[in-house]
Amino acid sequence: MSQTLTALSVALPLTAGWSLNSLWLRRQIKDTRHDPLTGLWTRAEFEKRACKSLARGKQRAVLLLDLNWFKQINDTYGHTAGDAVLRATGLRLGAWAAGHHGVAGRLGGDEFAAVADVGGTSGNLNAKLLNLIGRLEQPVVFEGRVIDVHVSVGAARSGRADLSALLRLADEHMYRIKQEGGGFSIAARHERGPGLGTVNGRRAGRPGTHCTPEVTA
Repeated sequence: MSQTLTALSVALPLTAGWSLNSLWLRRQIKDTRHDPLTGLWTRAEFEKRACKSLARGKQRAVLLLDLNWFKQINDTYGHTAGDAVLRATGLRLGAWAAGHHGVAGRLGGDEFAAVADVGGTSGNLNAKLLNLIGRLEQPVVFEGRVIDVHVSVGAARSGRADLSALLRLADEHMYRIKQEGGGFSIAARHERGPGLGTVNGRRAGRPGTHCTPEVTA
């Protein structure tokens, strides 16, 4: 009996240690998949899940967006305030995408992307993008200061094109509408692009992206 108790007294701390290590490892793995500031999927994880979402064959759109005059926010209010705006944008975009059976990610800096179920007509997509912009452009209150938020969104409806091509089109339309002061712009259904110089399937000067064959649940 005493030997059994002795064995248990040794085994229990080891088991507890293994459990804590397993929990730590799961958290570390989760952290590599999620952007630590916004909680959205990181670029690589977003690509995998976006490819899977597009493969379901529903009427979906790929969105690419970034914040207008974000540098001025950092310069005026400080980088901590800028982080607060990025965090709010991520939370709002993530909630909108989840409500439209989609997925959202932060690609880097003030650039975000999403894939969402938007229905089959231009009117549906217009209405949903207006709703999205209305959410994203709510002011952010930080340390008693009200910070205005403005976004530009480019969208491309899914078809036979892959994620890289759709992101390229969305990127071009986002850039064009940004030059006009913000809002959203939707690529024509059969538009192929590129209208602007591209590198790795994206507008020149922007990071490239591509679908990977591996898809996670």
